Amino acid sequence: MLVNNLKIALRNISKNKFYSSIKIGGFAFSIAICVLIVLYIKHEISYNKSYPSMDRVYRLIVQAPEGNKINRWVSLSAPGAKTLKEEIPAIETSGRILPNPQLGAGSNQLSINNLPDSHYDDGFVYIDQSILDMFPSSMQYGQLQHALDKPNTIVLTKSKALKYFKGNPVGQQIYLNNNKSKAFTITGVIDDIPSNSTLSGYGFFMSLAGEPFHPGEQNKWTSNNYTIYIKLTPQANIDLVEKEINKIYITGHYIPELIKAGRKIGPIVHQIKISLQNALDIHLHSSDIEDDQVSTLNRGDIRMVWTFASVALFILLIACINFVNLSTANATTRAKEIGIRKTIGSNRKSLISQFMTEALSYSFISLFLALLIAHLLLPVFNNIAHKSIEIPWFTWYFIPCLFMSTILIGSIAGTYPALYLSGFRPITALKNKLVNNANPSLLRNGLVIFQFSTSIILIVGALISHQQIQYMLQKDLGFNKDQVIVLRGLNVIGDQLGPFKNELISIPSVSHISVSDYLPVPIDGAKRNGNAFWLDGRRELDLATQGQFWRVDQEYLATFEIEMSEGRNFNAQIASDSMGIIVNKQMVKEMGIKNPIGTKITNGETWTILGVVDDFIFESLKGEGTAPVGLVLRDSPSLLSIKVKPQHMDETLNAIAKVWDQFSPNQKINYSFMDESFKILYQDVERTKNIFTCFAVVAIFIASLGLFGLVTYITQQRTKEIGVRKVLGASDMRLLKLLSEDFMKLVFVSIVIATPIGWWAMNTWLADFNYRIDIGWIYFIIAGGCAILIALATISLQTLKVIHTNPVDSLRNE
Repeated sequence: MLVNNLKIALRNISKNKFYSSIKIGGFAFSIAICVLIVLYIKHEISYNKSYPSMDRVYRLIVQAPEGNKINRWVSLSAPGAKTLKEEIPAIETSGRILPNPQLGAGSNQLSINNLPDSHYDDGFVYIDQSILDMFPSSMQYGQLQHALDKPNTIVLTKSKALKYFKGNPVGQQIYLNNNKSKAFTITGVIDDIPSNSTLSGYGFFMSLAGEPFHPGEQNKWTSNNYTIYIKLTPQANIDLVEKEINKIYITGHYIPELIKAGRKIGPIVHQIKISLQNALDIHLHSSDIEDDQVSTLNRGDIRMVWTFASVALFILLIACINFVNLSTANATTRAKEIGIRKTIGSNRKSLISQFMTEALSYSFISLFLALLIAHLLLPVFNNIAHKSIEIPWFTWYFIPCLFMSTILIGSIAGTYPALYLSGFRPITALKNKLVNNANPSLLRNGLVIFQFSTSIILIVGALISHQQIQYMLQKDLGFNKDQVIVLRGLNVIGDQLGPFKNELISIPSVSHISVSDYLPVPIDGAKRNGNAFWLDGRRELDLATQGQFWRVDQEYLATFEIEMSEGRNFNAQIASDSMGIIVNKQMVKEMGIKNPIGTKITNGETWTILGVVDDFIFESLKGEGTAPVGLVLRDSPSLLSIKVKPQHMDETLNAIAKVWDQFSPNQKINYSFMDESFKILYQDVERTKNIFTCFAVVAIFIASLGLFGLVTYITQQRTKEIGVRKVLGASDMRLLKLLSEDFMKLVFVSIVIATPIGWWAMNTWLADFNYRIDIGWIYFIIAGGCAILIALATISLQTLKVIHTNPVDSLRNE
């Protein structure tokens, strides 16, 4: 019986090529998109699952209230990890990660042994040996257990080792930033860190053993630069461990040290709390946590996973709706077949079996086409989602899961048509009196509304996310990032920095040059820090003002066109300017300074305010954007910013490269344009826009396929009516209006339903942005207009063909 049903199913698929193509095309595209989305979700939820005992590994999170929100961050003090392990028995091991570029992590200039060649590379991080033990990797060379026990040791990943060495590099030395007084000895090579790991992106692991970044820092509880991980014993109680950590860290050490240092303690300090975050939750549940270890682009978000899953479900539902719509709409073509089969003895069960076999046949044919589409779209999807996902063709679960999913999809799509078609009464079916059946028509209308409502919501999402990223890229930041070239790896220039700058400034198209690692755009290599400021003499009386403390030169303001509000710029020829500071308006406001010029402030050293600059936004526009900042005249010589004229850019770059080769022949020049680096900060927003756009296109395409099939069916049913109306003088436009108005009503209903849902969804998404656009009616008007135009074009494509048919042909049988 199954073989017979399959033959009939294939025969019907072959016979009705037009409708079969629409059903298979919609199914194939939806399944392909679902396969890609499921692979994406699987990758997102797999972070750190490849490591053993990750359910017992936790990261320490600090949280403190500020107004109506809770600030959360991961930076803690150096002695915290060791002290907690010693005093809390439930902690099996603990370790620290130092990702702060301010202290040598991030990007560095490296040279091998005593070779003159120098290379600029990224992926440097300081860690304790215990971190390697908690996140173990297979060793290519060396021993994992004690690789970073000693000071000035370093472990490389396999790809980094192959990049710089031939064979086993253990025992060889690496120098960073032209510092020949400190060599890092290679003690091991590990496999490359998988992309779904907390340590992803790192290639050079430097030991924290005995590493004093500041005098007394290793015993100081108020200097916060480290991310701390702990591994609990199997029997540990999480709640009790959290209470012990807060008792020891906050109550026992942090607050007493603040008091000992003479700091005034505000009420917020007593509300600071440390919580534990499981390592398996880090990737998807850290969107509101300040973390130098993870770039914005690589930060996951559980909301994005749910969004992807919802979109996949909706797209699949749209394809199933097409199948139901076309199957029920095409009922009259099967009516006589059903009537005859029932007359000669077929029961409803056998008919349901036949129609379900057809639905499953459509589903399996679509599956094979979907896998081809998914394979072709995978590179594009990886580029949009910023992933390196592969289709797991040969894993044991992939094909069985696809097989079962295909059966489920086919069953869902085929159940209603099978029940509906098999329920025809033989006499009614043979007389072909099914056209006026209202229930399936009502159902089809509802399903069309659902399809276009989903499509309109996705179009609104694409429009608003596009406008948001354009707003952020074009917003006035308070400085000029355009035509600024940033040179990296300046350490190799050494004491030739002065002559190097003179040669560069002699290039006609170069207008300004500034040497500073503290750039207003938080790009690769740029540094940030946190300092506490007080008015001079008020340290024991006032709460500290938290702000940035940047080392710059006197060309800094001119290079980035930062406007001076009052006072003056630095002058290197005035000796007292070495203890002068330029602050922004935000610093003046938060410190309550009425007459800033000449006022003395302190952060451990005492500075005299020389000038006040307008506020400029130096952090991500997704966050606060600006904060108090103080600029002092000090060396910070690993980055150099060159302000150039926009004309003849190729000649300018060639001239800069020529000067670089003159002063640093053993190192390839490494530069980027600041405005292009600025765009990278918002690639996650760009990614969201691209995802919405692609999903909207797919949803509209599948919905249009179904609408086209329905219109084709309806116009075929009304061919004779159209012929009569044409004979009686009806115009083409009148006939087009007659055939399209019912469908256009459904699209207008879709717009009404989609508008509040789309507004709520995008308003929720924009809530994450401190600087955001307003959601106006124009986005919904454009989205609705697009839906109307697409539907009208789809309808017109078929109806005009029928309208232009000779009435004689349509009335020939009457």
